[in-house]
Amino acid sequence: MRHRIVKVLSVLFLFLCLIPLTPVLAASDANDVPGSKDPDIFSRMPGFHINRYEVLEFDRYEFQTASDKKETIEGLHTFVAYYANEGIKQPSGLQITRNYVNAAKALGGEQIYEFEDGGTQYSIIRIIKEDKEIWAEVSGANNGMYNVQIVEKQLMKQDVVANADALSGSIKETGRVAVYGIYFDTGKADLKPASDPALAEIVKMLKADAGLKVYVVGHTDNVGQFASNVKLSQDRAASVVNALVGKHGIAAARLTPFGSGPTSPVASNKTDEGKAKNRRVELVAQ
Repeated sequence: MRHRIVKVLSVLFLFLCLIPLTPVLAASDANDVPGSKDPDIFSRMPGFHINRYEVLEFDRYEFQTASDKKETIEGLHTFVAYYANEGIKQPSGLQITRNYVNAAKALGGEQIYEFEDGGTQYSIIRIIKEDKEIWAEVSGANNGMYNVQIVEKQLMKQDVVANADALSGSIKETGRVAVYGIYFDTGKADLKPASDPALAEIVKMLKADAGLKVYVVGHTDNVGQFASNVKLSQDRAASVVNALVGKHGIAAARLTPFGSGPTSPVASNKTDEGKAKNRRVELVAQ
């Protein structure tokens, strides 16, 4: 009996020791700035409200990743400034940042770097979630306020696409044209709705020149296995052809899909920008 009591007390002691390591982030507050909300991946420290809130669809932010190094991340940028409500026991800056780090680790994330500057604690966090890479900077001091900067890493959506005349002119001049603005999810071949404007310009070009036949060539970056990329590029080219035929009435005999994979890069695959240029669909005159 005594052995059982000792065992139970030991387990209870271990549980109590672990409690401070558990994230204690809370929900929204009535004092929040209208229209604001917590970032999707985090809540907040208890007793705090949002004093300032800003979301930019595409922006860049520099994250300190070492004492002498910064990394610029581009994508959806969310900034949230939290202020303590009156009467609460204010946490230290270190307590705030550690709570966010623990919450990130619970999602499979990691702390990239931690430092102090002028009495303010900083934690740089990175979370890989599904096909998203999320970076966060949490900064707090012992003064009842803290900030969260979050960038969901992504490539800029190409809102402006080449029009039919530009596509046609490039094909007449060089025999080929790269069409940007055609989108697929990572590793998939299904066309995303955001591709519609680019497809519409291809349709205009083909209808303006009834004798034009083209190879629809899919290209990828060099991430992943070569054979998989070749198949993916072929499947994506076929998806474009199917959309042009099935949704827009272009004769199938005028279109031939082909997958080039990573074999014809137009930029270095060592940067995200280069990889984005290499992931493309080209139209090549037959």
